[in-house]
Amino acid sequence: MSFSRLVLGAAHFLAAIVVFLGLAQPAIAHPHIFIDAKVDVVFDAQGRITGLRHHWTFDSAFSVWTVQGLDKNNDGSVDSSELQELADENMVGLADYGFYTFAGDGMAFAAAGDQKMVYRDNRVTLDFSIDAEEPVAPGHRFELGVYDAEYYVAIGFADVGDVTLVNAPASCGAELVPPQPMDKATEERLYSLGPEVLELPPDLAAAMRGTQGMIVISCAEAPAPTTALEATEQVAVSRPSAPFGGPPPEPGLNLPRSGFFGWLQDQQRAFYGAMTRSLDALRNDWTAFWVLGGLSFLYGIFHAAGPGHGKVVISSYVLANEHQLRRGIALSAVSALLQSLVAIAFVLVLAGLLRLTSTAIGDAAHWVGVLSYGLVAALGAWLVIRKIFGLGHHHHHAPEARQDIWHDHAHEDHHHDHDHPEHMHHAVSPADLSGNWREQLGVVLAVGLRPCSGALVVMVFALSQGLLAAGVASVLLMGLGTAITVAVLASLAVGAKGLLGRLGGEESVLAQRIVWWAELAGAALVLLFGILLLIASL
Repeated sequence: MSFSRLVLGAAHFLAAIVVFLGLAQPAIAHPHIFIDAKVDVVFDAQGRITGLRHHWTFDSAFSVWTVQGLDKNNDGSVDSSELQELADENMVGLADYGFYTFAGDGMAFAAAGDQKMVYRDNRVTLDFSIDAEEPVAPGHRFELGVYDAEYYVAIGFADVGDVTLVNAPASCGAELVPPQPMDKATEERLYSLGPEVLELPPDLAAAMRGTQGMIVISCAEAPAPTTALEATEQVAVSRPSAPFGGPPPEPGLNLPRSGFFGWLQDQQRAFYGAMTRSLDALRNDWTAFWVLGGLSFLYGIFHAAGPGHGKVVISSYVLANEHQLRRGIALSAVSALLQSLVAIAFVLVLAGLLRLTSTAIGDAAHWVGVLSYGLVAALGAWLVIRKIFGLGHHHHHAPEARQDIWHDHAHEDHHHDHDHPEHMHHAVSPADLSGNWREQLGVVLAVGLRPCSGALVVMVFALSQGLLAAGVASVLLMGLGTAITVAVLASLAVGAKGLLGRLGGEESVLAQRIVWWAELAGAALVLLFGILLLIASL
């Protein structure tokens, strides 16, 4: 095969991968913010719902993250006046996300302007009201959902007592409906939306409402029918920052939230919640350290198994470049260790020494993430270019002794002795592509520079509570769990590559062709995944 045909074939192959990855959108692996919610549903004299009063209490770890650096008078406590600016900023962010409130047949709300935050017993509570633009009579069944469709924020109501009907007719009552599985049609529509869509179409929001549980309000008399809003996608030029100033979400592949991946996300959430509770318990009971360690390790395992970027980059790089199992495992371990150390250093320097706010720390983590994703894209571009054009090839065979893997066997029979397979190689042989230390350092930096958001929150909480050693140990154990999962996946990539090479015989032309294309696929995945993450983070 001529060089031009080789390049053309590679171009078609890369185009196919672009189409495949185009089906994937950045997604958040699991919640980083947990809210115990209460809501007051306000009625007017005509029995119509006119507004809602939300009372959201955040988990202790995120609450401490939130108040980081906000004790402006250095009196050892953070009062509501010091939190007011943050409360106002949160309302701006929440407005971009519809206040995480989906009510009736597409009801629209506006902030009432009475927002307030209180910090007490290591927990922040945000109280705010939203007014309906048009009051609505609830009728026999009025559905109210309070949730984050992207699942970065997990909002839960303990029981129906957390729902208060204010000034409601005596015939009205409320119930909590547990989460329902998402039907296939809704799931397909949800995952077909691009990352630029900031607000779900009203009918899709209504279909999604029950998937995370909902509140149903029923009154004896049905209202007059209302006209449903037309379902339209609302697109913005740029995505607003997430409400509450949380650590930047970790983009990855958009995978279903049902079946195995749904179970995986449930485990991530459970271990993260138990881990932060055990860290809080350490203030009074040091035996909780052993529980914290085990939970942190398990959290790292499940966290790495989600759709994040570290495992994809390392596994794809190993597929493109490495042949030694131990080197793939070493890259996984060093990358995970670096990620843990970066999270620890971030908090010690930015929170401990510079006393920056959590918003500033989150912004810094975001831009480090952007740098990390840029490194992933640059590494992928280098691997693809080197693979196609043979850069870095250092064999010194005489030109007449070289054999292009793409030649037909008939030509090979005329020009080569098949009793000497060591002379059979394409433009760059597999052995030549073992990455040098600079390349491997690039992989480690690309994966490890971006600190885990969960680790940042845990470290800020541990620092504020005088539990720094426990926080450091927890983050390092997270890294150990992450390293194990990523190493397993990298090992599978090495094994798959070896299996591909053996399909046509260890030294046959077919085997080398298969390996060459597999390596190009790995390089292309690194490049395209890096581009996808970079676009999603900007």
